[in-house]
Amino acid sequence: MNTLKRLWGLGTGRFGLVIVLLVLLAAAVSLVWTPFDPAAVDARARWTDPSWPHVLGTDDSGRDIASLLLAGARTTVVVAVGAGVVASVIGIALGALGALTTRWVRESVSVLVDILIAFPVLIIAMMISAVWGGSLFVVIWSVGIGFGVNVARVTRPELRRVLHSDFVLAGRASGLPTWQNLTRHLLPNVAPVFIVQLSWGMAVAVLAEAGLSYLGFGAPVTQPSWGVLLNSLQPYIAVHPLTVVWPGLAITLTVLGLNLLGDALREAADPTLAERAPSARTHVPGVVA
Repeated sequence: MNTLKRLWGLGTGRFGLVIVLLVLLAAAVSLVWTPFDPAAVDARARWTDPSWPHVLGTDDSGRDIASLLLAGARTTVVVAVGAGVVASVIGIALGALGALTTRWVRESVSVLVDILIAFPVLIIAMMISAVWGGSLFVVIWSVGIGFGVNVARVTRPELRRVLHSDFVLAGRASGLPTWQNLTRHLLPNVAPVFIVQLSWGMAVAVLAEAGLSYLGFGAPVTQPSWGVLLNSLQPYIAVHPLTVVWPGLAITLTVLGLNLLGDALREAADPTLAERAPSARTHVPGVVA
């Protein structure tokens, strides 16, 4: 509860939380209601300007853009949550292997992480999508694997640092198994760093899904997606530029909200950051002057 209060007290936390909740609400509402059928084609309503009942206008097929955005939020939430879960499992597993095992295993995991991290997440996603075909399942796993390596790279040194703390040594001395030490002591103490990495991974997943769908490697054209909508409207940007603004704005705000929410959660979950923040702000005018 205290963490939630500190989170709401931060401007970035409020903004990120509101954006993420709006996306979740849009995805939930679209399950039971949309203004129009997202797949319904109405040739008589092609390129309708924003007005009632098409509050955001229509596309070249007469489909309601607001309905497409609502339905596309479902795809965004599924990809972000799915990729976040995969990245968490892979990142924690590799981080634990690189911090809690014998020396040769730790060094092998470190080399493996260094090799995999050389490949950008989007490149990995494109390679896997090119082999297995474009689908949301492929996007979730490719982004989750790619960013799970980044999570492992950051959490591994944090786990090594906490491993030598007194409470961890006391737990080991009392006979606490390694996995219980990991869940009770190690993971809670690296949670702030992990949360930030996870929020970034979910933001990257949103961008990756939109980018891959735009390139034809992500969601199929029959499934509502912000990237697919951008791809279909891009040829008409010079004639109907406003129609491209809406999906682009939705992607931008979602990614920005996830990043800001992750930073605010880290600050809210780590009291030392909140204590240092006021003193840091008091020194800013002097430095600028």
